Amino acid sequence: MDISTKTTDASPPSPQPTVAEQKRNARGASRPGDRVFLGLTRGSGILLLVIMAAIAVFLTYRASLAISKDHGNFLTTFEWNTNLTPPVFGIAVLAFGTVVSSIIAMVIAVPIAVAIALFLTHYAPRRLSGPIAYVIDLLAAVPSIVYGLWGALILVPHMAGLFGWLNDYFGWTGIFSWDGGAPRSMLTVGVLLAIMVLPIITNVSREVFRQVPRMHEEAALALGATRWEVVRMAVLPFGRSGVISASMLGLGRALGETMAVATVLSPDYVIHASLLNPGGGTFAQNIASKFGEATEQGRDALIASGLVLFVITLVVNGAARMIIARRKEYSGANA
Repeated sequence: MDISTKTTDASPPSPQPTVAEQKRNARGASRPGDRVFLGLTRGSGILLLVIMAAIAVFLTYRASLAISKDHGNFLTTFEWNTNLTPPVFGIAVLAFGTVVSSIIAMVIAVPIAVAIALFLTHYAPRRLSGPIAYVIDLLAAVPSIVYGLWGALILVPHMAGLFGWLNDYFGWTGIFSWDGGAPRSMLTVGVLLAIMVLPIITNVSREVFRQVPRMHEEAALALGATRWEVVRMAVLPFGRSGVISASMLGLGRALGETMAVATVLSPDYVIHASLLNPGGGTFAQNIASKFGEATEQGRDALIASGLVLFVITLVVNGAARMIIARRKEYSGANA
């Protein structure tokens, strides 16, 4: 009796694409729709770079016209008189006020925003976290002029008590000394900016904390960690890069805020040692308050100050990108 041998009908494995084919497929899409989408996205990126370059060229050209006629030092002069002959103006006070008010805002807003985001994602019950998150979303959409009116009518009158307390207990430092004037100072501006950027930082941080892998938290709980230890060891390391990005978004709004600052601040061109005395100024506030009555020379000077703000914003965002790149391996995103 013949025993027939069994034969397999398995087809040979399909050949794997070569390295050259893989590079070609990664470099260019094979389908028409993919090629169109690739072209649109690439064109959008190039268009964005062109727009940024055009803005930089425009600001640089108009700023060079103004600085060439300036008879003061543009970086160190404590004066802004563009209608004089010859004009004298500088950005020392504006740069100081912009940086100081933004730092105050970030020091106040970032810890509170991170705490609110952690509460909403890891502590609050669902029936409570939903309405609170909705209200925070609404606050992020409130126009800046509304914040400015609220600051002028409500915040400024109620800052006198805080200023008096700071003067009584910390006035010896010089930074918190107060002569009893109207509380329209850099500290008031910083508090108002902190309230404005708080919803932005909170919303982004909340979404980042929601992306923490559930297994990381469960593993920490299984090892006996408390709720706070889970947040400290699993949640915060994972969301560190996201919190930095959220803070930079808030800082960008604080640096460029215009109407709210102009409504609250009593501007002058003197750098005060105390944060409580009225006076100071910021780039955006100075541009908003003087652009309407400025001559052509004055507008060029304001554009020059806008160029400095543009550069500061680019430097801040570049520094944030470097921090995120250095901390990426510790964020937990690659785990």
